[in-house]
Amino acid sequence: MFNLLSIKKIGIFTLTLTLILFCSSILYAGVGGGVEGKEKVEIVPLIKWTLVFLAGLGTVFGIGIAFAAKRFAVQIDPRVEKVVDVLAHAHCGACGYAGCEQYAEAVVKNPDVSPNLCIPAGAKGAEAVALITGKKAEIKEPQFARIMCQGGWSKSVKRFKYEGVQDCRAAMLAGGGDKACRYGCLGYGTCSRVCPFGAITMTEDHLPFVDITKCTGCRKCEAACPTKVIEVLPASRQVLVTCHSKDKGGDTRKNCQVGCIACGICVKACPFDAPSITNNLSRIDLDKCKVCGICVSKCPTKAITDFIPSRPKAFVLDNCIGCQICSKVCPVDAPSGELKKLHVINKDKCIGCGICTAKCPVQAIDGTFNAQEVFAAAAEKKKKKAEAA
Repeated sequence: MFNLLSIKKIGIFTLTLTLILFCSSILYAGVGGGVEGKEKVEIVPLIKWTLVFLAGLGTVFGIGIAFAAKRFAVQIDPRVEKVVDVLAHAHCGACGYAGCEQYAEAVVKNPDVSPNLCIPAGAKGAEAVALITGKKAEIKEPQFARIMCQGGWSKSVKRFKYEGVQDCRAAMLAGGGDKACRYGCLGYGTCSRVCPFGAITMTEDHLPFVDITKCTGCRKCEAACPTKVIEVLPASRQVLVTCHSKDKGGDTRKNCQVGCIACGICVKACPFDAPSITNNLSRIDLDKCKVCGICVSKCPTKAITDFIPSRPKAFVLDNCIGCQICSKVCPVDAPSGELKKLHVINKDKCIGCGICTAKCPVQAIDGTFNAQEVFAAAAEKKKKKAEAA
C-alpha cells in the first residue's frame, strides 16, 4: 500500500531523474560529441525539446502519483489523533498494545476496548479518552510495583563473587546468579534502568526502592526482572509477604536473614484466615486480607512487610458503654476497663489494626486523627523545651 513516505520517495526519484536528464543534455550539447562533427551546435532547440520531454515525463509521474494517492489513501479517524494527544506517550505497553498509536486506534474503532487502559495517563487521561470516544470511564484502582524481597547484600549470602556486567539478566547467565537464594533480588539495578518514569532507585544495600508517587504500574520492571521478585499489585494491598523463597525453612534461614521460613505463625495469628503455607512459603489471600497488620508484628523473621507508613492508634470516645467487646477481639490486649464503665486503650500495645473499631456496637472507638491528643502532645513537648531553656 502507498503511504505518504512512498509518495515522497517517488517524488524524489522523479526530481533526481529530471536533473540527470537535464544535465546529460547540457553535457551532450557542450562536449561536441556529435557524430557529424559540426562546428556549431544549435543548443536552444535542444534545450527546448529537452524541457518539453521533461515536462511530459513530470506530468505522467504527477498523474501516477495523484492516482496512487487517491486509490490507496488510508482514511484516518480524527478522533485517533485526539486520543493520542491525551495519552502519556510512554509507549510502556501497559495497555496491552505495542504503542500509544496502536491503543488509540483500537480504543476508537473497537467498542470493547476500555478507555482507562493507559495507566500512566491516570484518571484524567481515562476521562479524556472516554469523552472523545463516547465511552464510560470506570474508576480503576492504582497499581504499584512491589519488591517481593528484603534480602539486600548485607542480609543475604552469596555463592560466589560476580565481576561481570552489572545487570541482573547478565548475572543470571553466570550459573543462575551469585545469590545463595535463587529466588531473591540480585541487586544490579536492571529494574531501575528500564523504568520509564524514574520510579525505581537502588538503595545502599542493593535493593530496589519504588517511589509510589512516580510508579504507574506499567509492568516494565516486572517483565525485566529475571528472578520475578517484582509484582504489580493494587494500591490497597499493603500487607504482603515480601519473599519468594520456596526453599525449606532451614535453608532459607541460612541464605537470608529476612526470608519466610514457613513457620505458620502468621496463619495462626490472622483473624481472617488470609495467610496460608504453600510450597514452603506463606502467601496472603488479598481478597481475605483486611490489612490489619497483625501478622506483621508476629512474623519472627520480619518477612511480612506493612506498606502503610504509620497506623492511627485507636482511642475510646465518651459514648463507650463498657461492653468489653473490644477487649475480647483485640489481638494484643490493648483495651482495658471494667464492665459498663469507660474503657481505655494502651497506646504502646495498640498496633492500629482497626478490629476493635469495626466490632464496637456503638461506634465508640475511633482510629482516625485525634486532634486533642496531638495538640496535647505538642503542648507538652513545647513545655518541656521551655523548661530546658
